[in-house]
Amino acid sequence: HSVSPAMQNAAFEALGLNWRYVPLPVPPGHIEVAVRGLAALGFRGANVTVPHKQAALRVLETPASPLTEEVFVAPDAQALGAVNTIVLARSEDDTIIFSGHNTDEAGFLGALRDGGFEPEGTSAVVVGAGGAARAVVFALMAAGAETITILNRTVKRARALVSDLSSAGRMAHPRAIQALPLTRETLTETVGGAQLLVNATPVGMWPQVDASVWPDGVAMPAQVTVFDLVYNPLETKLQRQARASGANALDGLGMLVRQGALALELWTGEEAPVPVMRRACEQALRTQARS
Repeated sequence: HSVSPAMQNAAFEALGLNWRYVPLPVPPGHIEVAVRGLAALGFRGANVTVPHKQAALRVLETPASPLTEEVFVAPDAQALGAVNTIVLARSEDDTIIFSGHNTDEAGFLGALRDGGFEPEGTSAVVVGAGGAARAVVFALMAAGAETITILNRTVKRARALVSDLSSAGRMAHPRAIQALPLTRETLTETVGGAQLLVNATPVGMWPQVDASVWPDGVAMPAQVTVFDLVYNPLETKLQRQARASGANALDGLGMLVRQGALALELWTGEEAPVPVMRRACEQALRTQARS
């Protein structure tokens, strides 16, 4: 169901590049073979999605053969503990150069700012503690958010994320971030004093389109901006709840497009045609909805 092939192929066409982006399902346990095989098949790069992002980082941290491979893992991927973009090149002596990146953090910030929200000095609530939440929280801290509350049904995972932030040196000060269990009460109370609410869980994703992290019958504070990382459907129940209360709502497609644009620029060295990529995603989602 990924719309990334439609997005990237539309971008390649707009740039006049004879490139193709294809989906390659990889079974669990085969990620190392898949990554090494990219070079043999002549790929210039790849994206890596769940559940392989952490495993891809481990593969790229050590070359299979120091005589034929060089590897580089960018600081963004190291900090997040995950790779979502791989770039391949060859040196003059035919050494294969693998580099691993993570465009999720910058993609989130770009989409947030596209939506008119500047996180510096604000209070944010992030629902979820998985890989997407990690990228969001790291991005908000890097952008100077004043306070962040992480809510998760399993509070142990949220606390682990706080610990990772501390060890990575991302925390501005000891009270800048807190982890709490996700309940109706903690959600409504923390959002009441926040300027940003981010849903970094799959709740509301197709086909469960009637689900939302926000409780029914409770008005959303009008001062909050809601960013739902779910992009299928394009308008989620959470977004409708926000708009019904007068709050601003941003869709998850913005982050998908922005992180994809950054990946394309890493592969090609060309400036990504972001509006073209957005339109291609919207068309792909409309086509999926009709099928």
